[in-house]
Amino acid sequence: MNLLFILLWFAVCADQDARRRKVSNWLTFGGALLALGYLLIEGASWLGAPTKLAWWALAVTWVLTLPGYALNRLGAGDVKLMTAVALASDHLHILGTFIGAGMTSVIWLLTRQKIWIHVTQGFRDRYPNLAPQASSKQPFVPFLFLGFIGTVVWLH
Repeated sequence: MNLLFILLWFAVCADQDARRRKVSNWLTFGGALLALGYLLIEGASWLGAPTKLAWWALAVTWVLTLPGYALNRLGAGDVKLMTAVALASDHLHILGTFIGAGMTSVIWLLTRQKIWIHVTQGFRDRYPNLAPQASSKQPFVPFLFLGFIGTVVWLH
């Protein structure tokens, strides 16, 4: 049940980022506060990892995201969202999410010209920021979401 909640929350965040190139602070801070509260009260992350592994996941997340944020390659929403995911999971979920996000974003960047012409008009209208001509800086949360899904399938 906890995994389903994280997947639904992550999907809403990915949808928001793909549509508006911004994730609501209510979602990111709210998710982080909920995960932190759960971690402190239960002594384990939302996905059942020991507290020590959740703190380790947080450290890994900040090492991977803060340089990207400082170089203007990642947005603040990406950092806040992954902070919440780290507090709710463990280092394996974080590493897998980043690896999967990197792989799916590269695949998208290499194939989007060919794929976009086959996408339905409803999808195009809802997610114009994913269009090949939109920008070279694509929204990243949808790719993080795909990386997280791949990691969950791999680990569970």
